[in-house]
Amino acid sequence: MYIEVILPLPLEGLFTYSVSDALADKVDFGMRVLVPLGKSKTYTGLVVTKHNNQPEFDVKEIIAVLDSEPILLPIQYRLWQWMAYYYMSPLGEIFKAALPAGLKAEEGFRPKTETYIELTPAFRSEQAQHLALDMLKRAAKQQKVLVDFLYLSESGEEVTREELMNESKCSPTIIKQLTDRGILRTYEKEVGRLNHGGEPHPENIKKLNMAQQDAYNQILLQMMRKNVVLLHGVTSSGKTEIYIHLIQKTLDEGRQVLYLLPEIALTVQMMERLRAVFGNRLGIYHSKYSDAERVEIWQKQLSGNPYDVVLGARSAVFLPFHRLGLVIVDEEHETSFKQQDPMPRYHARSAAIVLASLYNKVNGTQGKEVKVLLGTATPSMESYYNAQQGKYGLVELKTRYQDIELPEIEVVDVKDLRRRKMMKGVFSPRLLGAVRDAIADGKQAILFQNRRGFAPMVECKVCGWVPHCQNCDVSLTLHRTLNQLTCHYCGYTYTVPTECPCCGSTELHGRGYGTEKVEEQVTDVFPEASIARMDLDTTRTRHAYERLIGDFARGRTNVLIGTQMISKGLDFDRVSVVGILDADSMLNYPDFRAYEQAFTMMSQVAGRAGRKGKRGLVLLQTKNKELPIIRQVVENDYAAFYRDLLEERRMFNYPPFCHLVYVFLRHRHEDVVNSAATFMGSLLRSWFPQRVLGPDKPAVARVKTLHIRKIVLKLENGIDQKKVRAFLLQAEKTVLAEKRYASVQVYYDVDPL
Repeated sequence: MYIEVILPLPLEGLFTYSVSDALADKVDFGMRVLVPLGKSKTYTGLVVTKHNNQPEFDVKEIIAVLDSEPILLPIQYRLWQWMAYYYMSPLGEIFKAALPAGLKAEEGFRPKTETYIELTPAFRSEQAQHLALDMLKRAAKQQKVLVDFLYLSESGEEVTREELMNESKCSPTIIKQLTDRGILRTYEKEVGRLNHGGEPHPENIKKLNMAQQDAYNQILLQMMRKNVVLLHGVTSSGKTEIYIHLIQKTLDEGRQVLYLLPEIALTVQMMERLRAVFGNRLGIYHSKYSDAERVEIWQKQLSGNPYDVVLGARSAVFLPFHRLGLVIVDEEHETSFKQQDPMPRYHARSAAIVLASLYNKVNGTQGKEVKVLLGTATPSMESYYNAQQGKYGLVELKTRYQDIELPEIEVVDVKDLRRRKMMKGVFSPRLLGAVRDAIADGKQAILFQNRRGFAPMVECKVCGWVPHCQNCDVSLTLHRTLNQLTCHYCGYTYTVPTECPCCGSTELHGRGYGTEKVEEQVTDVFPEASIARMDLDTTRTRHAYERLIGDFARGRTNVLIGTQMISKGLDFDRVSVVGILDADSMLNYPDFRAYEQAFTMMSQVAGRAGRKGKRGLVLLQTKNKELPIIRQVVENDYAAFYRDLLEERRMFNYPPFCHLVYVFLRHRHEDVVNSAATFMGSLLRSWFPQRVLGPDKPAVARVKTLHIRKIVLKLENGIDQKKVRAFLLQAEKTVLAEKRYASVQVYYDVDPL
C-alpha cells in the first residue's frame, strides 16, 4: 500500500511513501505518520490519500503511525486545499499554520498529569489508620499530614499532592517520609489543561430592546435567503447581545458556533460575557494559549463531547467542527483578520465564508445550512459593496443601546495651536482640560496614538544623523525604558549612543511621539492619576492582556494609552473622554487603503466614549481639519464616506472593482532582485497587458538584509483564476530557471491589506 502525505515544509505537492503490511490496517486519511526525508531527517506527515498504485520512482517506507484515530476531518482538508490554491501558498505551509505545534512534533503531545495521594492497601481499614496515627506520635508533622489527608478524603474524592500540601502547609519531604513508611503512596493521573468554565446559565441572556429585536428578526429573515449577512450596527448598539441570542438559537438546534474576533485583547472581555451564559459549553482558542492547551482543544473538538461555542482569533477557523451551524465574524473590517508573515497570507473572514460554503456543499439542506454573520460599526469596503450588490444580506442597527447618544466629536486644529505656541507636547489645552475633568469626576480617559515606543526615530540636532537598522531600510525606534533603539521589522537592537558617531555632538533627541513618550508626558501632567499603556510591548503575554483590561474595566486605572489595540470593540463603562492624538499619521500613509483604515480606526476608537451613562466626548487632533474624511468621522457618516471612497476606487480601478495580487521578489543583492523583477514584470505584461504595475520598491524595500521588489496585478472581477495562477507560476518558474536568479525568493499576497 502507498500513501500521499503533507509535510510541514514550504514545498508544493504531496509526498509518496509505502506502508508495510503490518501497518496497512492502522493508517487512514487524517492520521499522522512519522516519515523519513533525505538521508537522516524525519518529519510528522499527514495522510490525505492511500492507494495501491506503485509509483514509477523509488519510495521510502513510513516509520510509524502516530494516531489511532484521524486528527483531521475531510472538510478541513478541503479548506486547506482552497487556501493553498487561492492564496498561492504551498500546502505544507497551510499544514504548519493550521495545526498546533504539538500535533506536528515527532515526540507528539504530552498530556498534563498531576500527582495524587492515596492510602496503601495495608492502611485502608479504620483500625490500621489508628495504628498509623499511634506510630507517628513522635513525628508530629507527619501525623498532622496524615490527619489532614484522612479529613480531605472523607468525601470519597481523590486528593492531589498539591491540595494536601496546601491544607497541611507542609513540604513534599514530609509526604515522601509517609510514602517511605508505606502509609501513603503517590500516583500520576492525566488531567486537562482546559478551564471548564462552570455550568451554562441561559437565564443570563438579556432581553433584547425593540431595535435589537428588530435587527435579530431581520437577520433571521435575511438568513433564509442568504448564507452571509452583514450586521452594520453603530458602536455600543448592543450587537453582542444579538450574537448571544443567535448563538443560543443555534445551540437549541443541536449545532455548534464559531465566533471569530480579530484581537486577543477582545477575547478577554468577550470570554467573560459569553462564559456567564454558556459556561463550560464555551472554548477559547488563540495564539497566546500554550501549545498544549491548543492541542487539548483540538482533541476535544474531535471527541464526542466538543465545545459547542468556540471563541477565537483567526487561527480558530482551522479547528474541527462536526455540527457547525453558525459563524460570527465580529469586527469584520479589522485588518488583523489578514495573516501577513509567515505564509499562508490568508484572510480569516474569507476563509470562514468558504468554510461555511464547504459544509453546505457536503451536508447542507434547506434550513440546515451553515450561516455566516459579519458584524461591525464600520464595514470594510468589500463587505459593504457585496451587501449593496445583493451578494450578502444587510441589516442595519442605527441606535445605541438605551438610546445613549453617539459621542460628541470635537476637532482640534493642531496647526493653528502650534503656530500660536499653545501646544504642550502632543496635547492641546482642550484635551488636557477634558482629561483633568474626567479624572476629577471619577471617570476615565483613553488616549490613542498609533505608534509604539518612545519616539519613531532619534536625530542629531547638529548634523542630522539618524540611526538606521543594519538589516532593514528603516530608522530605529527609541524605547527609552529599555534604553534601546529597536527595529520593528527584524528585531535588531542598538544601545542608545551618548554622542553622534558622525560629528561627536551629544545633542541627540527623539523625534515624534510613541505611546511610551505619551505615557511619560501624561504622568508628568497628571501625577495623581493611575496610568496604563496598551501596545505590543506591554501585552506580550495572555495574562498581560487580562491584567490591563481588567484593571481598566474595574476603574483601577484612570488613563489608558494605546495603539490600535484599544480601538477594537473593547467595552468600558466609565470612559467619558477619548483623545485621538494624531489623525494625520494615519491619513498620510502611502497606501490606497489609508483613508479606509483611518476612518475605521478613528470611528472605532471614538466609539469607546460614553458607552454607559451620559454622552462621551472625543477630541480629534489634526493639522487638516478641512478634509472631508474628518467631517465624516465627526458626523459618523459612513454612507457619505463609502460613496466618496467607492467613486475614487472606481476611478482608479481598485477593490472592490478589481482583484489585487502582489508579487514580491527578494534577494540579498539589489542588482539581482532588480533584474529578476524586471524580467518577471515583462513576462506578466505579455500575458496581462494593462493589468501590471511595477516592479517598484515597497515602502520598506529591505527587510532582514533582503532587498524587495513588488509587482502589482489588477485583475478584473470574474477573471479565470485557474489561468491567472498558471501564468504566475509559469513566470516564476521561467525566472528561477535562469542561473543568475536561482536563489531569488518569489512569493504572493492575494487580496492584500
